[in-house]
Amino acid sequence: MTDTPTHQLAELRVACRHLVSRPLVLAERDPDAFALIRRHEHALDRWFTQRFGYRLQVTADTARLFKSTWVPHRRPLMTAGGTSRPLTQREYTLLALALAAVAAGPDVISLRDLLHEIRSAATDAGVALTNEVADRRTVVVALKWMVDHGLAEEMHDHIDRYAADEDADAVLRIRPDRVALLPLPVLATAESAAELVERSEARVATSRAWMRCQLLEDPVLYRSDLDHAEWAELRRRLSEETAIFFEMFDVTIEARAEGLAIIDEDGRLTDTVFPRTGTVGHAALLLLAQATADREPKAEAPAGAVLDRGDVDAIVTGLVNGHRKYWSQLAEEPTRLTDAVLNLLEDHHLVADEGDVVVLLPAAWRYGIDEVVADDGNSAGESSHSGQGTLL
Repeated sequence: MTDTPTHQLAELRVACRHLVSRPLVLAERDPDAFALIRRHEHALDRWFTQRFGYRLQVTADTARLFKSTWVPHRRPLMTAGGTSRPLTQREYTLLALALAAVAAGPDVISLRDLLHEIRSAATDAGVALTNEVADRRTVVVALKWMVDHGLAEEMHDHIDRYAADEDADAVLRIRPDRVALLPLPVLATAESAAELVERSEARVATSRAWMRCQLLEDPVLYRSDLDHAEWAELRRRLSEETAIFFEMFDVTIEARAEGLAIIDEDGRLTDTVFPRTGTVGHAALLLLAQATADREPKAEAPAGAVLDRGDVDAIVTGLVNGHRKYWSQLAEEPTRLTDAVLNLLEDHHLVADEGDVVVLLPAAWRYGIDEVVADDGNSAGESSHSGQGTLL
């Protein structure tokens, strides 16, 4: 580890955390973060390249961290706006076509001309694109994502009008230079989506960087995720890994027989928190408490226990009956609530939803019955850890 002055180390940590959670940083949106990244560009690039296999590129007003060693499967692109949700496959396809249409310019384009270019790109890709309302709305979602990420700017009128009016027009300023920064280098050689994911996740000759990246991006790494040699190598170098994560991100690593976890006490390296308040968060915590109460975890296996999906539905229905007056309208639809709860728990590597059965993973036992505060539906448990610090 380096003997970095305290004030400089503090700035580097802020920049590292920002880049990991927001790998596209825009000067006009995050001026303070961008200034830090530009000030420490060489040190940051060296750290990420040597330790994670990532690459940092900084231009006059944009910073891009290329992360290509590990692809987290539950980190989808989200729509723009306050009530964001994962992009659908169709929306993602239209976004890719829109980006392809503007990658070579021009810098300013009318919405009608842009739509013509998108349709041309769709034809080349063998994608059917109509003027029906559903497709127009999908195009608007894709273009709003570009605006939200600083790739385009509405100069005259608004693109939202196109969703209801196929004759609507607008004028957009495009940033082809930023569009060019989006694709990972592996896209240039991959010929299919499957090959892209396979190459992105390829375990290089020395798997140390691969394991380090997985721990950073999906911060619960179970022993079952690795083979025997990889697990032995990771445990042998645990002190080195701990020092790297502490130096770069000011977080610690907790090691157990069943795996490792990043502990982020202050939630500064996270995009999602658990325990959390609200109906879904409270229901998820209560579900874990009941599901783990009479079951023992298995240290050497990924599954501590297996529940039938019907049993999970029954637990959630029982929770709804006891907490309906505290919970949101989602409680009126127990099946939807169960799906939302399982999605949240899967995001934090606490369960694996396999359709007919739900597998409790070892970290689930951190949220046992003694930790639950079930008073008004807002409490989320007695834990000071959150987000990417899901515990083992």
